[in-house]
Amino acid sequence: MTVPRRLSQLLELAEQGPTLRAALAEEVAELLTAWPANYPPQMRAICETLLARAARDADAETRTKLRLRLKADPELAARVLPREAPGRALISAARGNAKVGEKLAQVLGVAARVADDILRDASGRSLAVAAKAAHLGRSDFSALALLCHPQKAKSGRTTTYAMLDIYDAVAATEANRALRTWRGKTAAAAE
Repeated sequence: MTVPRRLSQLLELAEQGPTLRAALAEEVAELLTAWPANYPPQMRAICETLLARAARDADAETRTKLRLRLKADPELAARVLPREAPGRALISAARGNAKVGEKLAQVLGVAARVADDILRDASGRSLAVAAKAAHLGRSDFSALALLCHPQKAKSGRTTTYAMLDIYDAVAATEANRALRTWRGKTAAAAE
């Protein structure tokens, strides 16, 4: 099998290490979305594996660019791009003292003001409902609740367990209904 020159260059670029992974990922994504007819079909699988590895190591900005580039081929995107874990992203934002409200707004698809209101609810109930609506697991909710409400963590185990009880008591239907309401507020504010 003869390997076209461009493919050889991409494979050589892959050998250069992590510093060039973003450029590699974008090049390979471009190649895969417009696969030339004269390229060997066996190389496509190798390029998909190469893109998957590069995307896994890429930063969030590069992954966003890749998602946009691969939007025309959702099956390819599903195969090669890592799934975003909203719980991990929220916890990371809370740990880094970043704007958790903005990240929560992105995850839920609501206005930042709505997300800030959810986070300000001292009872933690709104956060529990939001966590269920975003399909966060119990452990992700627990970590997020402790990071967003550190005063509750200092209050002792009883308070912490009470917040987990709230999360456990929220039904999926209630969470979905609340999410529709929050999104409705967002849409109404945009008008």
